[in-house]
Amino acid sequence: MKIAIKVSYLPAAVEFLYNLTLKGKQSRHRSRFVKAMQEKWKQVVEEEQDLLKEFAGVDENGEPRKKEDGSFDIKDVKGFKEQQKELFDEEFILEGGNATGYLKTVKEILFDFDGEVSGKDAEVYDYLYEVFENSDENKEEK
Repeated sequence: MKIAIKVSYLPAAVEFLYNLTLKGKQSRHRSRFVKAMQEKWKQVVEEEQDLLKEFAGVDENGEPRKKEDGSFDIKDVKGFKEQQKELFDEEFILEGGNATGYLKTVKEILFDFDGEVSGKDAEVYDYLYEVFENSDENKEEK
């Protein structure tokens, strides 16, 4: 099984899944999936910091340079925004190996979910549902 999640959705997906009340295998597999997403998000945040350093320079502590008002001292805002958007538009790919078991369980959780959602949770649920619906496993079944 293979899925692709846009990295910009990772924090909201983690929050949504953490708020589901699950037991046993479903809870364990959800936790493994969430951990994988958190690790990827940590990498994305580090890469965003590298971009900030590249576009703002660094201060004496090696941190991105800031203006007096506390905002980052980015010289080429347009260039930074383009690179940042490209970073957040990347996809987090999970497939095969150890991931297959927990991906199938998370898919079942999402497909069997009958709770009420609204706002941001509804958007994230719909996005995750589509991700799993469009997984290569489903394409093979058709």
